[in-house]
Amino acid sequence: MEDLGAFLKSRRDRVTPADIGLRTFGTARRVPGLRREELAHLAGVSVGYYTRLEQGQAETASKQVLDALARVLRLDRIETVHLHNLARQPTNPGLSEPPQEEPHPRVLALLKSLGDATPAVVLGRRGDVLAWNRTGHALTAEHIAFDSPQEPARRPSVPRMFFLDPLTRDLHRNWDELARVHVAYLRLTAGRFPTDARLAELIGELTMRSDEFARMWTIGEVADCTVGTMHLQHPTVGAVSLAYQIWLQPDSPDHRLEIYTPNDSSSADAMRILMHQSRRDTEPASIQQH
Repeated sequence: MEDLGAFLKSRRDRVTPADIGLRTFGTARRVPGLRREELAHLAGVSVGYYTRLEQGQAETASKQVLDALARVLRLDRIETVHLHNLARQPTNPGLSEPPQEEPHPRVLALLKSLGDATPAVVLGRRGDVLAWNRTGHALTAEHIAFDSPQEPARRPSVPRMFFLDPLTRDLHRNWDELARVHVAYLRLTAGRFPTDARLAELIGELTMRSDEFARMWTIGEVADCTVGTMHLQHPTVGAVSLAYQIWLQPDSPDHRLEIYTPNDSSSADAMRILMHQSRRDTEPASIQQH
């Protein structure tokens, strides 16, 4: 997982004096970015206090201090949210087993209302597939059993598939871009749920089993996952370009309904073929849920 001090240091290393108009008079520097005293001065806090904050020895920082640090470190909105999440964590938080995730009935009703014309998947906080429609399944993971989301132990994990499943990797022509998004979103989630034992296990497993995940995790990017583009080479319908977007429900903010819409006419034709193919290959369309 990650703590406040590690995040502050990683962002301090990224900001050079030139980035913020700080003159150095050509003196030799032993750090790649800002020194602690430079950051503390620009944020309006004492060097001793900032040092304790970065070393995890200070009490929780105030919103004003965190916002000042975010301004100097040039954090974007999501990075600032992550900074505040980390600052709210208790010192040395213990891990606990979270309850099984259950998709909210309103999310399932929205998924059902889409029918099969629009591919859609319901994802949990750790990227587990909680439900999908026929076309969503056929588009993203046709090599996995359609009924797998019914049982928590069998639920497909999108991060695991991305980094550990060769078929999923071959499916995505812009795999590198999407993989970075998955890692950055996992980091954001880890800041929101620092005691989630299953999340920690997932991050640990991927770090140990995938050198690419470990490298991306070390880079330290943090981002939300709301909209983007997927370029696929689908085994059934060939090259497809899709836009994805996330719908959130206030009753279950940890869960995301991800829908996919074609970016061009050929992709739209491919989606219609995939929809009809999935209907022929399965029983009458229905929504699988736990």
